This record gives sequence, structure tokens and C-alpha cells, in this order.
Amino acid sequence: MTSIPWNTQLRELAKQGQYLQALNFYRQMLRCGSNPNVFTFPFALKSSAFLSLPLSGQQLHCHIIKSGCSPEPFVLTALISMYCKFNSLENARKVFDENPLSNQLTVCYNALISGYALNSRVFDVIALFCGMREMGVSINSVTMLGLVPVLSEPGYLSIGMSFHCCCVKLGLNLDFSVSNCLLTMYVKSGAVEFGRMLFDEMPKKGLITWNAMISGYAQNGLAANVLELYKKMEASKVCPDAVTFVGVLSSCAHLGAISVGREVEQRIESSGLGLNPFLNNALINMYSRCGNLVKARAIFDGMPVKSVVSWTAIIGGYGMHGYGEIAVELFDEMIKSGIRPDSAAFVSVLCACSHAGLTEKGLDYFVEMKMKHRLQPGPEHYSCVVDLLGRAGRLNEALELIKSMQVKPDGAVWGALLGACKIHQNVEIAELAFEQVTKFEPTNIGYYVLLSNIYSEADNLEGVLKVRVMMRERKLKKNPGFSYLEYKGRVHLFLAGDRSHPQKEEIYRMVDELETLVKKLVGCKNDEERRNKELFLGMGVHSEKLAIVFGLLNSKPGTEIIVIKNLRVCEDCHLFLKGVSKIVDRQLVVRDATRFHHFRDGLCSCKDYW
Repeated sequence: MTSIPWNTQLRELAKQGQYLQALNFYRQMLRCGSNPNVFTFPFALKSSAFLSLPLSGQQLHCHIIKSGCSPEPFVLTALISMYCKFNSLENARKVFDENPLSNQLTVCYNALISGYALNSRVFDVIALFCGMREMGVSINSVTMLGLVPVLSEPGYLSIGMSFHCCCVKLGLNLDFSVSNCLLTMYVKSGAVEFGRMLFDEMPKKGLITWNAMISGYAQNGLAANVLELYKKMEASKVCPDAVTFVGVLSSCAHLGAISVGREVEQRIESSGLGLNPFLNNALINMYSRCGNLVKARAIFDGMPVKSVVSWTAIIGGYGMHGYGEIAVELFDEMIKSGIRPDSAAFVSVLCACSHAGLTEKGLDYFVEMKMKHRLQPGPEHYSCVVDLLGRAGRLNEALELIKSMQVKPDGAVWGALLGACKIHQNVEIAELAFEQVTKFEPTNIGYYVLLSNIYSEADNLEGVLKVRVMMRERKLKKNPGFSYLEYKGRVHLFLAGDRSHPQKEEIYRMVDELETLVKKLVGCKNDEERRNKELFLGMGVHSEKLAIVFGLLNSKPGTEIIVIKNLRVCEDCHLFLKGVSKIVDRQLVVRDATRFHHFRDGLCSCKDYW
């Protein structure tokens, strides 16, 4: 019997993904005395590679040598690819180097480039590509598709741009797959502006192209750009999929754009994707971060299967809103249901404990994480526990914990301690924490502002001036505080001291009236001193006051008002909003840089612990 029928059947089995059957069929072929040839080995090698059977692959390599098929291009390529899939790059390179034909064949170069790229061997990829050009070997779109992913790694943007130029010279940039890979390279490396230029120049944009750009914007925190691009995508009649919706929902969560989020949810339902767990997780996160915790919980409860990501999303939502007790109950329920908590789940529950003042419970979880669940805490967990201890006033314990950390503390860990020093007005430890945190993040303006505020509250104006001089010398500028809310489908943005809004006269008049009423209601200790300090520091009316008052002026009585703020709510505004909630008998919701504050009847959900 000739090898042709055997090869035909072997090819079909490998093509259908029946790799184990393909290898068994190859063995049967040998037992029947039929000799394998150049058309046999590629399919047998592919099957061995997909099944991750290195011993089987080595045996096939021996058969190839004995049969004299080693120099054949298809066999060479399959051998190189197989060894690469086994992560045996030395053997792959040995096969390439020992066959003179390899350095003349594009397919062999492409196979080895893809293998190096798969294993993030950036310099090997670049060296091989340069060798390919020196030998005058033809470069095609497959070559570039192998190169581009590895150049998405941080630090290789300039090399990636050189490859882009090479693609243009060779005319490969017109290949749809290559263009998509180049786009992905730019957005993954953080060069979204170059990615957008390439995106705009592409004559043909498929779903993959739109998703690459939307995901790139989302991953780089450019939420407004995501929503702008999503509208253009809809106008272009390209049908979004689950990947699109995840990027858009994460951006809605970031911006607090709940009206767009609701529209996306409707699109998800109409697209038949309502049971997609990734989308449900994204919806839970979106509604939680947009202030609608009831809706987030309803989605969570309606999920037939809940992963650890689902539990983490809802636990984080309750924690962010200040409902630490419920977050803890959910975390315990998750464990009872058989779901093993991961590193992210512990971050969520530790943060929830910190925001709710559940100090001992949080410390218990931190011990359980290490002892019971065998998870090694990272800097993010230590940061939560430092915050937990710091908020409770146990600053010395927090400092000792940092000193005993089994991993190197990062800026977030020292930043948590600095933040706790502001709550408890501990200047000495604050100065120590500031010295350490600026070693990690010397240009993070937030830490300078924090120390300045600590000095200010301690009436240490000399310290305030010292920080200002430091900021000037380092050419740092304070980020402006801003707040915004949605009204009739439009976002209204307010800056601190802003007088650009068309309703400015009404807004400022009502702010003054409410401040007078709040002072009568709750009192304001040392008000003249506070006012003088604000003048010295150049502070105006804070943005959240303006946004809340705009909401009061333009909504019906009893309507909840939700405002998003980019910075932490200050104590003065917090006191003001508690008083206003009682005076106007409304629920006022403010999401600041770290959490939600629900103000009602003169109280806040954070219990003044933020």
C-alpha cells in the first residue's frame, strides 16, 4: 500500500484537531510497513506539538533523519514550530542552523521568529530579522505578524516604529492583518496617538480594528476617547461584540456615564449576549462605579454561574460604597460556595474593611490569606493593611508592618501611610512617609499636596511654603479639582472656583445661602481662621459644591444627585454636603478618587471615616 492514502487520512485527522488519533494512525502506518515521507511528517509533528508530547516529537525527529527528509522545507518548518511549542528554543535553533537550506527559506525564518516572539525573546527576534534581511530572504506579512506582538512590550516602541517603516517600504502595511497588528503594537505600548493616526489612515476597518483601538484607549485610561470612538463605530454600521462592550463599559465606569452604560446593556440583551459572564462582570463594575449598587446586585444575583471575578466585582462595589459589613458577608459566602479567593478578591475585601473601619476583621483576612489560602501578599495587599491600620490611628503599627514586609514596599504603600497621617495629623510620620514615597514617585503631585495639607492643618505655614518651593523647583503643578454630573444626556463639568457656567449667578447665590444655613445647622469651628487659610492657599469654592448645587437647581425635589470628583473630598465640603442633605431632604452621592459618599439626612455612608 502506498503512503498516499495514509497521508490523506493523517492530514484530515490533524486538520480536524484529532491529534491523538493522528499519532495513533501514524504508528499504525509504520506497523503496516508503509514508509512515511515529506507529506507525512508535517501532520505528525503538528499533532505532537499540540498534544505537548516532547518525547513523541523527538522520536519523529529521528524518523525524519532516517528517512532523509530533513532538508525538505515543509518538514523543516514543522520541526522548528514543534520545538518552539515545546519551549525548546535551543533545539528549534539547532534545527534551523544545521540545515543550510533554512537560512534561504522565508517559512523557516517565520517559524523561528514566531517561536521567539511566543517566548518574549525580543533580542533574538530582532537579530533573526536582521539576519533575514542580510541574507536577502523575502519578507512577507507572516514575518511581520510574528514580529509585531513582541514589539508591543514596554521599551521597544522605537524599534517597533522602525518595523512599521519597513512594512511601508515593502508595501506590507496595506495587508489588513499586518495593519491590525501594528495598531495593537502601538496601543499596547502606550503610544495611542500613533495608533489613532494609523487607525484613521486604514482604508478598511473591521471589527478587530475597532476593538483594538477601543481596547487601547480603555487600557490607557482614555475613557472619553472610547465613548467617542464607540459612537463612530455605531455610525459606521460595524456590529460590536463582547470585546467592544467590555471596553465601553469599563470606560462608562471610569467616567460615571451611566446613561451610556444603560444603552450598552440594552445592546447586549438585544445581541443575545445577556448570559456572557465577562459582560455581566463588566456591568456589575459599571453600575457599582456609577452609583447604582442596587442594579449591580441584581445583575450579580441573576448570574447562573459566578466566578471569582464576579464575586470580586460585587464585593469591591459594596466596599467602595462604604458597606463593609455586606462586603465581608459576601466574601465569606463566596468561600462557603467553594470559590477559592484569589489575590484580587483579597484586595477588594481588605479595601472594604479599611473604608468601613473593620480593622480587626481586615487583619484576620490578611492572616488567612497567608496561612489558610497560601497566597503571598503583594504590595497592593500591604497597602490596604497599612491604610486599615492608619485609618484606625495605629500609625506606629502600620510603620512597623512596612518595615517587616516580605516584598519591597512601593509608592502606594508609603502613600497609604501618608494619607493616614493626614487623618490623624501626625506630621512626624508624614514627613518620613513623604521622603520614602517621593523616591518611588517623585513627580506624583498628589503626595506633595497631601503633605502641604497636613502642614496646613497643623498651622505650619512654613511647611506649606517649603512644599510649594519643592514643587516649583521640580516644576510640578497641582492638578485642578473638577467634578461633573450628567443632566439631560449632557455632562456638566465644574472646576474649583469656576465661573464659566451659564447658570453661575444662580449657582453661587445658592452656594452662599446653603453655606449660611449649614453653619447655623452644624456650626463651623474657627471659621474665620479657616477662611484666612483658604485665602492664603489660593482656594476657591470647590467643584463638588458647584456641581451639587447645579443638580439641586435643575432637578425635581426628591431626585438623587450623583456627582463624580477627580480628587478626594475635603473635610469642609464633606461637612457642607452632610448639612445640605438634611436641609433639602435629598440623597446626594459623590464619588471621589477613592470611594462613594452617600449623604442623607445629615449623615454620610462613610461615617466620617474616609
